[in-house]
Amino acid sequence: MAINDLVSDALTRIRNAGMRRLPVTTLVHSKSVEAVANILVDKGYIESCNVIEDGVKKTVKVVLKYGEDGKTVINEMKRISKPGRRVYQGKEDIKRFKNGYGTIIVSTSHGVLPNDKAYELGIGGEVMCTVW
Repeated sequence: MAINDLVSDALTRIRNAGMRRLPVTTLVHSKSVEAVANILVDKGYIESCNVIEDGVKKTVKVVLKYGEDGKTVINEMKRISKPGRRVYQGKEDIKRFKNGYGTIIVSTSHGVLPNDKAYELGIGGEVMCTVW
């Protein structure tokens, strides 16, 4: 089965694993999926992520993070820019999300960055997804 939107698929897999309270989930690897997973680790939404090479095929193993109540740390993950409709924002529009509690993941000319880093560098880009 060919997946057109790997980032969207990765977000859905993380969301579904969180709802089922699974400790680990596996994502199809791409550079953008790996970058998004690394940002989620940096921001504390998931525990860790490792790229696993199985011959030619690569996957990203994600260890999910849960709060003391047993619920996943992620309240919501939303894909914003889709293959059929790309969404771009300038540096001023990506300043804050959910009053600083959420993160916008942006694909910029400097790579895939969280909104605070992109704002710091003074660059906008394609809004991949939002997490809070």
